[in-house]
Amino acid sequence: METYIKFKKIIKAEILFWLAIVVIALVTSCKNKVKTDDLAVKTDNVIAEVSIKQPTKTTPEFKAYWYAGEAEISSYKLEQARYGEMREGTAVLVYVTEDFLPEIQVKADYQNPENIPVLKLNATKKFNTGIYPYSIMQSTFYPVSNNQHAIKVSSSIQEWCGHVYAQLNNREQFEIMSHSYFEREADERFKIDKTILENELWTKLRINPELLPTGNLQIVPSLEYTRLRHKTIKAYKATATLNTGVYTINYPSLNRTLTIHFNSNFPHDILSWEETIGNQTTKATKLKTIKSPYWNKNSNKDQVLRDTLQLN
Repeated sequence: METYIKFKKIIKAEILFWLAIVVIALVTSCKNKVKTDDLAVKTDNVIAEVSIKQPTKTTPEFKAYWYAGEAEISSYKLEQARYGEMREGTAVLVYVTEDFLPEIQVKADYQNPENIPVLKLNATKKFNTGIYPYSIMQSTFYPVSNNQHAIKVSSSIQEWCGHVYAQLNNREQFEIMSHSYFEREADERFKIDKTILENELWTKLRINPELLPTGNLQIVPSLEYTRLRHKTIKAYKATATLNTGVYTINYPSLNRTLTIHFNSNFPHDILSWEETIGNQTTKATKLKTIKSPYWNKNSNKDQVLRDTLQLN
């Protein structure tokens, strides 16, 4: 009987020993798996960003043009497709360099070594649909270093039915906030993985068009397009091509093509663009470009500059 009890204790001890070994192995395996997965994610991010790691060197020509204390303002004749008809209006592209705060992602009031120099684009459109007007504005803050995605993109659309606003912030992921008077789009907050933004390509082009992405890509369409067409803000499959002075993006699933015509010589100003959706094409053709510190041109006598831009 004593021998049986001793034998039983030995067996029980061995079972507990091997159970402990199995538990330790499983815990170790899980820990290793977490580390491996984390490393894989980080590695993927590094791989995704490595192609745009090196900053673009700013040339003396670039500095003389973009750091002269002025903005570049270009006006365009707009033929806007909306509700199945063509509308006449105006578009304006305002490019200007400024210092940007990377954490709170707003324009810096003071110079600081932590500030990021950006080329900002404020793109506006104004047109009427019957009795009521449309006003659209998109803002893109793109690093002059040209080696990362836009830090921030925002868009607002106002018309008599209501207004909508969307904002994308570049943090660990793209953080998106959207507000709308439409029920299914109201008060949304979500995140998406980082990829090419159509909005940032308009500023990337001005820094160095030769570095525009081409081939089969994943691109988030402009915030203007996604809001006007009530499309989900996400990346869509696209094909981009670059020829002399012409950059084209085609989104097969959206039946949409954007073509930008630009000056192949510096400062690579945008001459015109077309956006075709289905069988209708929106067109914008340049009227005039001026350089001006417009923020100081706010008296009544300065309205003559609107005549120069053919906006009156």
